[in-house]
Amino acid sequence: MTGLLSGVRVADFSWVQAGPFVSECLAQMGAEVIKIESRKQVDLLRQAAVAMGIADKEEKDLDKSVEFNAANLNKLSICLDLKNPKGLEIAKKIISISDVVLESFSPGVIGRVGLSYEEVKTIRPDIIMLSLSYSGQIGPESEYSGYAALFYVASGLSYLTGYPDGPPGYVRLTSDNNAGAAGAVALLAALCHRERTGEGQYIDLSARESLSCLMGHYFIEVSLGRSPTRTGNLDENMVPHNCYPCSGEENWISIAIEQEEEWHKLCEVLGDPSLAEDPRFHTPDERLKNRIELDNAISRLTQHCDKMELMSTLQEAGIAAFPVLRASDIFSDPHLRYRGFITDVKHAKLGKQIVFGPPWKFSLASPKITSPAPLLGEHNTYVLKELLKMTHDQIEELERDGIIC
Repeated sequence: MTGLLSGVRVADFSWVQAGPFVSECLAQMGAEVIKIESRKQVDLLRQAAVAMGIADKEEKDLDKSVEFNAANLNKLSICLDLKNPKGLEIAKKIISISDVVLESFSPGVIGRVGLSYEEVKTIRPDIIMLSLSYSGQIGPESEYSGYAALFYVASGLSYLTGYPDGPPGYVRLTSDNNAGAAGAVALLAALCHRERTGEGQYIDLSARESLSCLMGHYFIEVSLGRSPTRTGNLDENMVPHNCYPCSGEENWISIAIEQEEEWHKLCEVLGDPSLAEDPRFHTPDERLKNRIELDNAISRLTQHCDKMELMSTLQEAGIAAFPVLRASDIFSDPHLRYRGFITDVKHAKLGKQIVFGPPWKFSLASPKITSPAPLLGEHNTYVLKELLKMTHDQIEELERDGIIC
């Protein structure tokens, strides 16, 4: 593996989505990520294939999960029975040759296994360990378990997402990925710190707090006695700023106007220059006061336009505009393909899969996808023989005893 993190090894005990996204980001930057799994507690994303009917329920093939593949690209897999002392000892040997330990269980679980930070740092004193949980390792709600939807609700973002006259919004997967991205950045900072000082560290990451920190200005408003509410697609200052209907079924385009010149150009492009002179919309203050009537007027002009053609025309005129994309639009978007955000991998059991690529680029050695998610225990031999220097007989004995599978 080559990349910015080439030479960095991660012992990855995380599961489901948020934790694996941390290590997937690192793996795409060149780190060698060893996903340590167990058939006695199978990753929920591996089980998704059976739950969704992708894999035969009788067969229970844990290697046919599209979701697991998407969250574990570029990784290796070793299958260990961590409840067996010999399996735990192998996990500790992997940690001894690793730079990072990652786990995303409920607080206390990894300690009961025997791999708390206090234990791990006796194995390697300069180890960097990150624990990602719903609400952190300490505090009154630390013992609560939580998944993406709860991250979103508890952070406060759900309350602020949605239309003014509707219920709070519901967002799931992106909450996991946001927490994962925060964890990846935290680990990059910790690796830089260790490179300068030689010191390892423990990172306690709360998934809900990784979302709350995205809306600091709302917390300031509350501290000042104000009560922020849901505003849909509206902006406090920019008008128009909304999604408008286009031709076809449920086709929309987002338009945002900041400058007065942009407002006049928008009216020209939409074929009604006189709209800019309407007394209700003549100034920013008037447009803000009459934004409902303004949005209705713009909707009447956009509803017969093709969303892609209108986007091109508006962007050429210097106006911020972009269509609302369906999932099928995203996966076929030529720009996202060109940027490498949409790419293909060939999975041993799923065949060709369309996946999301790295979420960022660097000027040198940009992240990239080099392999699909591993099959369960696919790299047992590599890890045990090549990395831990075990003999063929030792590996066979571990197989016979059910320590590896």
